[in-house]
Amino acid sequence: MKKLLLLGFASFMATLSFSASAYDGTNCKEPGVCWEPKPGYPEKVAGSKYDPKHDPNELNKQAQSIKEMEARNEKRWEHLSKTGKFVYDVEEIN
Repeated sequence: MKKLLLLGFASFMATLSFSASAYDGTNCKEPGVCWEPKPGYPEKVAGSKYDPKHDPNELNKQAQSIKEMEARNEKRWEHLSKTGKFVYDVEEIN
């Protein structure tokens, strides 16, 4: 049983050491930093076909939904403070 366990552990360690040293890169800035862009990828992304042109309305959706959530929570809190009863559906609050 011990031999099997030791053999499994040695196999595992050999796999780890092999995977850590398998790729050495071609143009490394420093050891371990060997990322290279694909051929044809531009030096500057701004203004190229790779530049993400985000719609400001799409980017503000989360901020808007958070503001709406905070407004609903404020109504719930006011109702809870006045009546002592928590109501989840804000439309039920008069």
